[in-house]
Amino acid sequence: MPENIQSKKKHIRADAARNEDAILEAAKTVFAESGVDAPVREIAKMAGVGIGTLYRRFPARSDLVVAVFKREVDACAATAKTFAAQYKPADALSQWLHRYSQFIVTKKGLAAALHSGDPAFAPLPDYFRAKFEPTLQALLAKAVSAGDVRGDIDAYDLLRAIGNLASAGGPDGAEHTRRMLSLLIDGLRVTTPT
Repeated sequence: MPENIQSKKKHIRADAARNEDAILEAAKTVFAESGVDAPVREIAKMAGVGIGTLYRRFPARSDLVVAVFKREVDACAATAKTFAAQYKPADALSQWLHRYSQFIVTKKGLAAALHSGDPAFAPLPDYFRAKFEPTLQALLAKAVSAGDVRGDIDAYDLLRAIGNLASAGGPDGAEHTRRMLSLLIDGLRVTTPT
């Protein structure tokens, strides 16, 4: 393939990737502010792309919601490795559990869409579990090995418990969730009898 054609293909791919990233970032912001039913034109405008570019990549609103959700799940799960490298095992676990609770709190609008009955969303709960359970299990295992947390904690149970905590509403909902999560994390720790 001539070099100029190959270079053009790489440029188009990079440009398309930048457009997709801009669309997903804009959609995340707009969904957080206005819900998943926000006008697609608003997302395209914020992303700096034409409406046609958005629809070529995400023909249905559900395609965009799924892509935003998966991207956010992946980003949240990826922070576990960063925390594991930066902190002692119990602190890495605590940092990630707080990060996960922030994910849950900020994705309430997406959660409502996921339970809407749209078949496009049916695979997402499995995606969620496939990313988060092993992530949390690895953090738990390191903290248990270090003797910092109890060994009888099931990753899925803990994910569900935090999901339930994060459902607090009202003006102090996020702060309430943070306080209750801190109490939950304290309950995970191994304590020595006094």
